[in-house]
Amino acid sequence: MRYGPAVDRTVLDAVRDAGVDVLSSCEEGFCGTCEVRVLDGEPEHHDRILSAAERERGETMMICVSRCRSARLVLGL
Repeated sequence: MRYGPAVDRTVLDAVRDAGVDVLSSCEEGFCGTCEVRVLDGEPEHHDRILSAAERERGETMMICVSRCRSARLVLGL
């Protein structure tokens, strides 16, 4: 699936709109249920789980509150 930057939508919203069923729970960035692997691109993190170092590495993201910072974002769903 392709997802481009959107300032008003989370990645979870875009994934659901595309018909992909993914796990989520709190939808506030606290629980980690929606954590997915980032294969390519740069996420814009808004969760309260990942450390600064984990965010810098950009290997995973919580899609319930985060967005896409780069022109392309590839996730391991």
